[in-house]
Order: sequence, then structure tokens, then C-alpha cells
Amino acid sequence: MRQSDVNKDVQLAGWVQRIRDKGFVLWIDLRDRYGVTQLVLDEERCDATLVEQAKTLGREFVVQVHGRVIEREAKNSAIPTGDVEVLVNELSILSPAETPAFHFGR
Repeated sequence: MRQSDVNKDVQLAGWVQRIRDKGFVLWIDLRDRYGVTQLVLDEERCDATLVEQAKTLGREFVVQVHGRVIEREAKNSAIPTGDVEVLVNELSILSPAETPAFHFGR
């Protein structure tokens, strides 16, 4: 996904790589065969039930989301998708995962 995809509705599926929960907003790094895309859920723009469901996710859960591509406020030039994020409006857990005993990431 790139800047040219802003305002497009998308469906993505992949593994939860990282979750950042700031209370009122939740960012999820979703990893798929193409790379990493940041998902965003917040209490102002998303249904409260959806936000609560997202807070139950753990690393390596497999999920499918539907949402709208929006421009990121804080860009990340370190990744190809760093100009955009997906505002989630539907979330399905395809496969939960136990927290790995070892972290094999960077």
C-alpha cells in the first residue's frame, strides 16, 4: 500500500507482529507476504466493541481486517508502507496464538 491508495477500502490478512496500546488508540503492525502494514483503531473513529476485541490480540495471532487506507500523521520512512495506515472497521481472528517463549524478531 502506498500514498496512492489513500481512501481505498482494503481487506488484509496476516500475523500480528507488534501491538502498541495507548489506551485511547491502538496500533497493530500486521505482517503478511508483502511486508508490514500499520493498522489503527481508536475510540473516536471505531466501534468500542471492535477496539475491545483488538485489545485481546497477541503476537502471532492470525487476523483478517477490513478497513480504509488513511494517511499517517507520523510517517515512517523506514518501511515502504510508512506513509499510510489502515483504519480498521472489521476484525476477524482466524487463529489465536500462544505467546512465543522466545522472541525471534529484531
